[in-house]
Amino acid sequence: MSIITLTTDFGLADGYVGTMKGVILGIAPTATIVDISHGIPPQDVREAAYTLYAAYPYFPQGAIHVVVVDPGVGSERRGIALRTPQATFVAPDNGVLSYVVAGERVEQIVHLTNPGYHLSPVSRTFHGRDIFAPAAAHLARGIPLTELGQPLTEIVAFPLPQPQVRPDGAIVGQIIHVDRFGNLITSITATDLADYSLLGASVIEIKGQTIRDIASNYAEVATGKLLALVGSSDHLEIAVSGGSASQTLEAKGGDEVLLREEDPETRFLANDLAILHRIET
Repeated sequence: MSIITLTTDFGLADGYVGTMKGVILGIAPTATIVDISHGIPPQDVREAAYTLYAAYPYFPQGAIHVVVVDPGVGSERRGIALRTPQATFVAPDNGVLSYVVAGERVEQIVHLTNPGYHLSPVSRTFHGRDIFAPAAAHLARGIPLTELGQPLTEIVAFPLPQPQVRPDGAIVGQIIHVDRFGNLITSITATDLADYSLLGASVIEIKGQTIRDIASNYAEVATGKLLALVGSSDHLEIAVSGGSASQTLEAKGGDEVLLREEDPETRFLANDLAILHRIET
């Protein structure tokens, strides 16, 4: 039994997702189909790339991941299938697999040019149904990747957001994802924090606000307060306990986040003020 996952910007109001599942099951009736997300903002290739990156490592080895966020459908952009030691990916060649190729060894890539593994006729506007779903289903049935089309040596990939280190040692990152809770996932990873010895006393600055230290969970601060923590994807997150950091800060993807060591004198003053506030209340 093969696992095929679907990540699209189709939403659930129309029948597009169900149609793709029908095509897959018509070719590979024993396949298990798993929805990663169909709530990607329309045409948002970078959001789809991050969503896939955060989810696919947790599937069994050999899973087939189909991503259809395809603003170039019907154009000269290629449809591709790509295999790594972990999984196989079927997608438009528009950068949606950027995180995959940055983090894994690519074993094979093909351009999906073999019409024998497409539906016929192929629509100019629904390659998810006519090219990508059939390709994934045939792979699930054991068809070799090389049968699906011509070999490729490289694909389209965008540079991943990387934290920058300033001369004073501070790290400048950016927001790369806003989840439905309003948590702001940044490009700064737990590895970055450890590499730059910032897991201890630190200050995070974002949108004119300052957060001291990195919490271990969302409930570590009072409801309504800003906090920073390393989230489930091992990236630094900005959150509001019981609320939305995105709304509170009016923050969005691409906004900068600064992380630096706090001056000891400033820390002592902040601690003294906090103690005084507790005494007075």
